Amino acid sequence: MIEARDLSLRAGARTLLERASFVLRQGEFVAVLGPNGVGKTTLVRALAGLRIADGGCVLLEGQPVRAWSSAARARRIAHITADDVFADRLLVRDVVAMGRYPHHRWWQWREEQSDDEAIARALRAVHMEPFALRTFETLSSGERQRVLIALALAQETPVLLLDEPTSHFDVRVAQQILHLLRAQVAGGKTIVCVLHDVNEAAQFADRVLLLGCSRVLSFDVPEAALNPETLERAYGIRMEILRAPSGTLRVFAAPDALTTVPALRESLSRGRPKN
Repeated sequence: MIEARDLSLRAGARTLLERASFVLRQGEFVAVLGPNGVGKTTLVRALAGLRIADGGCVLLEGQPVRAWSSAARARRIAHITADDVFADRLLVRDVVAMGRYPHHRWWQWREEQSDDEAIARALRAVHMEPFALRTFETLSSGERQRVLIALALAQETPVLLLDEPTSHFDVRVAQQILHLLRAQVAGGKTIVCVLHDVNEAAQFADRVLLLGCSRVLSFDVPEAALNPETLERAYGIRMEILRAPSGTLRVFAAPDALTTVPALRESLSRGRPKN
């Protein structure tokens, strides 16, 4: 559905990604991983058509993603970021209703039955029906994230691109959100999700897109993508991989990880307050 061909992205004079090529398939959960500043958010924005590529292109259904009109693109790709801001006094239902805008002409403001049904389905999917008439400002951060996902679901697109949907949440809320997204994949949607937690990617993703060194270091199933050598290349510390009794991979920094990276150890010691 979405293909990157020789995609290059830059931030000023700094190269974030150089000549990357990959295909996102229908009905899969792709986790985007990599250290801070590597360009994960920029990549997702480029895939959504919100960021012009500095080289190469992104194709949506075989056509350049930027060639689609904004409305046509929004009927195919929903893009949600943790930094999305809404008027706090909007009702939860009104926030979710924004997802229906791409399905109307610009002069059509009245909701139709199909809109009401889509909004209700989206709220039900994220278990936020009882909150429909609450104002957005009264929600917890986890509840707000679920509302934003409901907005994306109400948009009724085959592709959802999410930037750090589990950031700043405790383990319970993060697991709820990821299970919710996993259920959407079971329903046929494609989920591309920027994550910081390697173990969340190992648990939930069908494939992991690991960024580092201005390139795609690996794009494969978790067992293949999350190997110690590639992870060390990406993050700069030595990792160990274990398999939990459930069969899920678990990734840990090696006990002596920092001793294998002198420059990082020296940087940390400089920043440590002296007794």
